[in-house]
Amino acid sequence: MDKTFKLNDIVVMKKNHACGENKWKIIRVGVDVKIRCLSCGREVMLDRLEFTRKLKKVLGEENEEKKY
Repeated sequence: MDKTFKLNDIVVMKKNHACGENKWKIIRVGVDVKIRCLSCGREVMLDRLEFTRKLKKVLGEENEEKKY
């Protein structure tokens, strides 16, 4: 599985968020990775190691995904 990601990619995490969605948009990449839930808009910052462990799949850029 390809786990390379970049800014503005839509990713699927292994566990659902409390709102029920598991798709997130990457809004910051560095030592930490900041992601925003596509359903409720909540933002979460994870260190890169923890993010790659919890990452299930990279769907691609936002413009490739349909808007919600």
